[in-house]
Amino acid sequence: MTTISDVVLALDILSGGRVNDPNPMHSFSIWKDSGIRGKKVLEKPGLVWGDPMRQVKKLAVAMTLSEHDIELAAATGVDAIVAHHPIADAASSGGVTLKNYLGLSGLAVLELHEAFHGLHPGIAFLHGHQVRYADIHYGGVEGNVLFVGTVLPEIKEMGHILDRLHSFMGLEEEGELLKMEREIRGSSSVMEATLVTQGRIVLGSRESPVKHVLHIFPHTGFSPAHLRQAKEQFPEIDTVLASISRVRSDSELVQEAKRLGLQFVIGNCHVLEILENGLPLAYALEKLLPDVEVVVFRERVTSIPLREMGSKRIREYAERMADNYLVKKVNV
Repeated sequence: MTTISDVVLALDILSGGRVNDPNPMHSFSIWKDSGIRGKKVLEKPGLVWGDPMRQVKKLAVAMTLSEHDIELAAATGVDAIVAHHPIADAASSGGVTLKNYLGLSGLAVLELHEAFHGLHPGIAFLHGHQVRYADIHYGGVEGNVLFVGTVLPEIKEMGHILDRLHSFMGLEEEGELLKMEREIRGSSSVMEATLVTQGRIVLGSRESPVKHVLHIFPHTGFSPAHLRQAKEQFPEIDTVLASISRVRSDSELVQEAKRLGLQFVIGNCHVLEILENGLPLAYALEKLLPDVEVVVFRERVTSIPLREMGSKRIREYAERMADNYLVKKVNV
C-alpha cells in the first residue's frame, strides 16, 4: 500500500534529499516576499496538508494549485496533488482556508518548486542548448536561475530555436483546438495563452547565427546588472534567451542586451512549464510509485470578449445583477 509518506519519500529521492532535510529552515524553505503587506509566503517542499498515513491510489501533478484543481481532484478520485509552485492559505483554495476545502474530500497537497529547480537539463534541451554552467541563485538572489549553454548541433540560427519549441510544445495542435473553440463559440476573438505568448525574436532575426546562449528567467529577479556581470564572466555569449516570463521590447533588460551587442530571443512562456517541469516530475513519480495512477492537471486559459462569454441566459443574468445590485449603488 502506498501512502502520502511514500509520496514525500519519492519527492525526497528524486530531489536528491531536498525535501526531508533535517534542518527545518534549510535552503529550499524560502520566504517569498515582495513587501506587499500580508502577502509573503513560505514555500517548503514536501507535505503541506494531509494525513501522512492515508493511502494513495491516484495522484495528480499540477503547476499552480487553485480551487479548480481541488474540485477536479475531488471529482475524479485523486488522493493527492503535487504542485510545483508554492501553496498558500486562501490564495490556492478559492479564498477560503486550505484545510477546510481540502478536508471535504480528504485530499492531500504537496509542493516542490525551488527544490525541483536544477534537477534536470530539460528546459535547456527543449530550447536547443546544452548547459555548461548553471546557477539557481545567481547574484545571491534565491531562485534567480541562470544557464550558460552551447547550442545543439542542429541549432544554427535563432529561428531554429523557435521551430524546435513549436514542435516539442505541440503548438500546431493547440492552434487546432483554438480554431475549433472559435467555431463552436461563433467568435473569432477568443485567444489562448499558449499561442499568444509563444516565442519571438526581439533583437536579431530568424537567420541570425547563434552559438553561445545566456538562458535567463526574468521573473526571478534577473536584472540588467546581472546581465552585465554574466557577460563579463562569459564573454563568448552571443544571445540572451529568456523563458518562462516575458519581457517587453523596450524593457531595460532588452536595452542592456542591445548595448552589449547581444541578440535576444524569447522562448516558452510560464503556462508551458507544466510540460517542461511538470511532465518529467510526473514520469519520475510514476516510476518511483508503480502502483499509483498518475495524472497531469493542465490549465488552459482563454480570453473571451465580455458580450460573447457564456450562454445567452447567463449573459442576461450577469447584466441584470450588475444593473440591479452593483451599478445601482453608484447612482444612489
